[in-house]
Amino acid sequence: MLSAGLKGAWEMLVSGDPVLYEIIFLTLKVSSLATMIALLIGLPLGVYLGLRSFPGRKFVVSVVNTLMGLPPVVAGLIVWMALSRYGPLGFLEIIYTPTAIVIAQVIIATPVVTGLTLAAIQQIDVRFQEQIRALGANQLQFLWVLVKEARYSLLAAVIAGFGAAISEVGAAMMVGGNIFGQTRVLTTAVVLEVSRGNYEVALALSFVLVFITYLITAALTSLQQKQYKWS
Repeated sequence: MLSAGLKGAWEMLVSGDPVLYEIIFLTLKVSSLATMIALLIGLPLGVYLGLRSFPGRKFVVSVVNTLMGLPPVVAGLIVWMALSRYGPLGFLEIIYTPTAIVIAQVIIATPVVTGLTLAAIQQIDVRFQEQIRALGANQLQFLWVLVKEARYSLLAAVIAGFGAAISEVGAAMMVGGNIFGQTRVLTTAVVLEVSRGNYEVALALSFVLVFITYLITAALTSLQQKQYKWS
């Protein structure tokens, strides 16, 4: 069955199956947008938590660490309750749309990015930070040097955030509805084919998902390792 799945994945890719490529495009569009939003939120928040001391900081950090393991179906339920017809944001009428999937994936990916960014900043020696200050760097210059110092770990945060977004299925199914041509992404398409008993098609779609994820993460990893090698 595995060989049949691999063969099916290859045939679907090289044949230019319009249905498959539509699903792939939507998957990449939704997950990439969710990852970018998660980075815009998670990177600054992680840096702030890594540098600042304030009342309740330990509680906030523990919440972030807890949310890193948030079950996707819980995130999906929260988004569904907020966006459903009788929810507080129901008037937006975006439930069962790609936007709803993006929101759910952002909730899942942001704690991952925040937690890994926090860990990266905390690994920087305090004496190094003091040296930057002593050299007269302003706040913006200080932050830039820290981010540059932690860039390898921050790239790992990007990879992990994207992985959390593109591999999610429970929340996407719950808030997207797996509607053909509208909200069907690779993960929900796999679940659908399994429910229909089309295991070879499900395997083929799974291999396509793994292949696409590998290509993107491999590119980011190559960038990370190249910078590390020549820095």
